[in-house]
Amino acid sequence: MPETICLAFTGASGMPYGVRLLECLLAADCRVQLLYSQVAQIVARQEMALDLPARASDAQAALRERYRALPGRLEVYGREEWFAPVASGSNPPDAMVVCPCSMGTLAAIAQGLASKLIERAADVVLKENRKLILVPRETPLSAIHLENMLRLVRAGAVILPPNPGFYHHPQRVEDMVDFVVARILDQLRVPHALLPRWGNVAGE
Repeated sequence: MPETICLAFTGASGMPYGVRLLECLLAADCRVQLLYSQVAQIVARQEMALDLPARASDAQAALRERYRALPGRLEVYGREEWFAPVASGSNPPDAMVVCPCSMGTLAAIAQGLASKLIERAADVVLKENRKLILVPRETPLSAIHLENMLRLVRAGAVILPPNPGFYHHPQRVEDMVDFVVARILDQLRVPHALLPRWGNVAGE
């Protein structure tokens, strides 16, 4: 199980996936390095009435309190905090998840751009052969989107669209969110009990 996970929120719709993933990673005793873009702050407020302060230190204090994170288990870094561990291949995380991932962020990573810390962290993870999982939320997809995704898969990334299944008979929106988060946790090899496995669904 990866011990240190870099989690990035960007400005795509789907913030409930990212927030639930953060909660599950902390519950699994992972060490989380959290990054988020300016547009992610707007999306969090719009979709979840969640305030992500502009100052990383304020966000860190609020989220540590919200999730009762143990000391050292949750670190939040600012968008231009270039001395953050994730900015260097000398101290990469075990894995990184961008959830939700905007098409702009996906394109920047695919082209090797690194003007923001999120992009640089993803670049570091790829070059150090660590697992990079991107959870893009957009529809329909253009040829440009698809070509960027193919480029990233060829570079070693995992493209995991947030497409919930229905064989577990979801009753709430939260059930569909958990389906996607469970797939991400599986890719990270983080144990969870968010929903039954295929073949173990109740009543089958």
